[in-house]
Amino acid sequence: FVCVPPRRAVCDAVSLPQYVLKPTFTAQQIANLDKQAKLSRAYDGTTYLPGIVGLNNIKANDYANAVLQALSNVPPLRNYFLEEENYKSIQRPPGDIMFLLVQRFGELMRKLWNPRNFKAHVSPHEMLQAVVLCSKKNFQITKQGE
Repeated sequence: FVCVPPRRAVCDAVSLPQYVLKPTFTAQQIANLDKQAKLSRAYDGTTYLPGIVGLNNIKANDYANAVLQALSNVPPLRNYFLEEENYKSIQRPPGDIMFLLVQRFGELMRKLWNPRNFKAHVSPHEMLQAVVLCSKKNFQITKQGE
């Protein structure tokens, strides 16, 4: 079941969930990111600049959000992670959970820079859960850290 947003074409609405859940970027789109600052309109009607969107606070993770926002605006890092093919086929040893950080960071970067978001903010939850797991719970979402 797909709910079509008001004043949207049906074919646009059908592709929307796929693009919001797993945004993709072409090399040309990535190359143009720093050449133009183009406002986008979220499907809830708010306007935002891709890459300059809010991250939801989950308990006491505001400091982590600040770091993630800063990292998402470092062009070489951002550009690398916007194109999933750059790291999708990295060979890793069996049981390597650290690659989970790479995957989740890439997902978050693509959501932060998505010009077709539902809302002008995204959740860092999956990324933060990966940090908790890979740090063997030394990092916690529910506690302020350094």
